[in-house]
Amino acid sequence: MTKRSGRGIVVLLIVLMMGAGGVYAAEKNIAGSMRDDEGDPKAGKEKAEMCGGCHGADGMSVDPAFPHMAGQYAAYTYKQVRDFQLGNRTADDTMVAMAGMVAEGQDLKDIAAYYASLKMMKGTPGDAKLAKKGEKLHLSGNKKLGDFAACIRCHGEKGKGLDKKNALFPVIGGQTKDYLVKQLRDFKSGIRANDPAGMMAVVAQGMTDEEIIAVSEYLSGL
Repeated sequence: MTKRSGRGIVVLLIVLMMGAGGVYAAEKNIAGSMRDDEGDPKAGKEKAEMCGGCHGADGMSVDPAFPHMAGQYAAYTYKQVRDFQLGNRTADDTMVAMAGMVAEGQDLKDIAAYYASLKMMKGTPGDAKLAKKGEKLHLSGNKKLGDFAACIRCHGEKGKGLDKKNALFPVIGGQTKDYLVKQLRDFKSGIRANDPAGMMAVVAQGMTDEEIIAVSEYLSGL
């Protein structure tokens, strides 16, 4: 990659970050949205029983292929399930089928509120050397994309998010490594394309597979 093309990607990222709010506002009109006070976590606990087979009874998945849901922002969870229902996310056949079973919007809001009410997901440290490389990417981005691609900018310190009212950027610190790797690879290949303004696609496309694995190692251990 030349210096000129590298600068071009950085400029594109800046533009995408500035425009993400407007694009996401348009997306909300399609996929729907929810406020923090619209879901009932107590009602959601019972309604989420069918989700526990993959995501764990306490929102902590026992299978690394399925994401932890404990402490995930309710509005983010709501939007992602709606995207599965609307065909904006299609890469996971299981979730497409499960999302289709949630017929009532209030049920989905209650389930999302329940998972958001749980103690935030906590990861398990793995390869310390690899995680150190991933930490650098999380904090500073990489040479090709610069610090505008640093995960911390959108996902917050230690990947624990920026604001619970912000459904654009999920909690990823403590998430399973396998799931993080798959999502980054899907963004990179274009299989997943429901990210605001295409920001994650640009970031993932600028990463090598080794960088994807390293940053996932770091985040999954938080």
